[in-house]
This record gives sequence, structure tokens and C-alpha cells, in this order.
Amino acid sequence: MQNTWKIEPFGLSVSDEVLEDLRRRLSATRWPDEAPDSGWKFGTNLEYMKGLVDYWLNGYDWRIQESALNAFSQYRVVYGDTRLHFIHQPGNGPDPLPLLMLHGWPGSFYEFHKIIGPLTDPESHGGDPGDAFTVVVPSLPGYGFSHSPNQRRLNIEEMAEVLAGLMSRVLGYDRFFAQGGDWGSFVTTRLGQAHSRNVAGIHLNMVPLAPHPKDRQNPSEAEQAFLKQAGEFLNEESGYQWIQGTKPQTAAYALTDSPAGLAAWITEKFYSWSDCRGDLENSISKDELLTNIMIYWVSGAVNNSFWLYYQLRHHPYRLAQGDRIEVPTAIAAFPGEILRPPREWAARMYNLQQWTAMASGGHFAALEEPEELVRDIRTFFRRFR
Repeated sequence: MQNTWKIEPFGLSVSDEVLEDLRRRLSATRWPDEAPDSGWKFGTNLEYMKGLVDYWLNGYDWRIQESALNAFSQYRVVYGDTRLHFIHQPGNGPDPLPLLMLHGWPGSFYEFHKIIGPLTDPESHGGDPGDAFTVVVPSLPGYGFSHSPNQRRLNIEEMAEVLAGLMSRVLGYDRFFAQGGDWGSFVTTRLGQAHSRNVAGIHLNMVPLAPHPKDRQNPSEAEQAFLKQAGEFLNEESGYQWIQGTKPQTAAYALTDSPAGLAAWITEKFYSWSDCRGDLENSISKDELLTNIMIYWVSGAVNNSFWLYYQLRHHPYRLAQGDRIEVPTAIAAFPGEILRPPREWAARMYNLQQWTAMASGGHFAALEEPEELVRDIRTFFRRFR
């Protein structure tokens, strides 16, 4: 590591006072009513939420989760005017590749906790030590423990600049690789576009962009079907985008004040976006769900985490006509993803060298199908060793 920046070891240590305040707020939850027999049709199911809050109060143990996360090598650094929190887990193998892994909303760095071990130490997980990576997992700027109250909000391009600086200038990796889903797939794409001298290849588990309209002439039947599906998503599933993308401050008051409200806001997305087949815990356990929610709660970062939705609506990151991401790209296509463009759609924008149609899994790939995601990442990046 270079000495230009002050890199400080970091460990999670939430005070007892914060946890006691959380218990008080949860115990005083004022519940809404619910339309009869509505299930999850109109949002987070009331019966499920009551059970989740009861478990949060009487079964969930943050200290166990905190200790497990502290087993990873975590740090903080101030880069420019941005405070960054990140895991920097060295690889155990003959020549570990540096791999930057990026989450999205409403996820967090915790999403990757199942796959950091297999990626950094494959031999201990039944794999080939030649597949080892040194893994860097930041909290995106403005998220989790990369949040400081009232700090400057960053757009996708600015996040890519900061994270490229983290990898190349702070950590000293002149050549590295990147992987991402959700907002992480946008930032990963931007890294491949703007920093191809350093970023040798990218892996995505969500296709984040659309080709410029003049670059999508004569769409295939599969592309036409996708455009219809995308229209249905925008009609029925994008209310959160309108709120977070137009008046994020207003929603932030309720979600910063009420842990049950925050949990309901986030839980609905895990239910709707995972491949859970009507039962969230087919994909994600209550402990996993609550640990992710806790990171938003104890950091107070939910308002800052909304910012990219405002940017998406007012200053979107798009490809210009003729633009293409030329760095070698892999895409893992999970059937429960929010939007599911076909291979030919992605190939219009990326130098697509690997496309894997997964059998199961949704938006939160590293939590839902960690073994399949690890296998796909290893397979793609072997060509660079």
C-alpha cells in the first residue's frame, strides 16, 4: 500500500446505546392496516413484517453478525473529499488477481460475505488455488460506512473515478478487474469505459444500460419481448424510483426515524427482486435480510443511498451513439433479475466474451446463488492469468 493516503483499520462496533434505542423503536412500532387478502400485491406483507420485527427483537443477534463481518480485513480511507470503507482481503494462491466487487441498492458490502472466502482462498473451499483473487469490496460512496452526514453526493461517473483511485492510487493495483450488480454494474461499466488502461476485464450480474436508440435498429424477437417486459416493470414496479429520484429527502425522514419502516421499504425489494418463488426465505434468511438492513440503520445512510436515483432521472449515465464498452466482458444472466435483456442486447454495448444463462437466482446473486456466481467469475477471469 502507498503511504500517500492514511489507511486506517476498521471494525464494526455499534454502541449498546444505539442497539437499545433500536429495540425501543421496534417495540413501539405503530402498525398500518392492510387490504384483505392482499399478500404482497400492494407492498410488504403485514403478517411477514410483524414476524420479522418480532424476530429482530427476540431472535436476531447483531453481535454475532458484527463479529462475523469483523473477520474480514476492513479499512477506511479519505480519498479527496470522500470517506471510503472497504474490505481488502488478500488472496491465498500463486498469483491472486485483484478484483473490485461493487454492490447496489438496497444492498451493501455484506452481500458478498458468502463469496469472499471462496474467491480469496479457493483451495480451502474445494477449488484450485490458481483461481485465487485478492478481493476489494467497498461500501459504495454514500452507502453504509462510506457515509458521512451531509457529505457531497456522487454520481456514477464520480464513483467510478473514486473507486479507480482506490484501486490504482491508494492500493497500488495498476491492473485490476471489476464485478458488479445493480448500481455496481453501472459503476463497473463506467470503470471499463473510462479506465480501460487499468481495468482489464469486467463481470456483471445485471445489464445496466440500453444501447443508444440509433444503435438498436431492427431489434430481434427476443429484444422486442424484453422491451415489452421492461415497459411492464416501469408501469408496475418503479414507484420507488420515482420517489427516490424526485423527492428523496421526504422519504428519508420516515426511513431514518422508523426501523420498521426502513425494514419494510427494503424487504419488499428483496421479496420482489429475488428468485424466492413467493417465500422470501427460499432465497434469503431473516438473519441475512436484517444484517443488510442493520447496516443502513446504524450508519444512517439511507438518504445518501437514494442519490443515484436522483441522478438517474435528472443526469443519467448513458452511452452515446456508437459507444461500446471494449474491455472484455462477462455477464451472468439470472432468471429472477429485475430486467432480463437477451444476449444480443448486451452484445450491442459490450465486448461480450462470456454469457451464462443461470438456472436460478435473482437480483441478489451473491446472496442467492453464491456457488454459481463464484464459478462464473472464476471461469471468466482464467483467461487473464
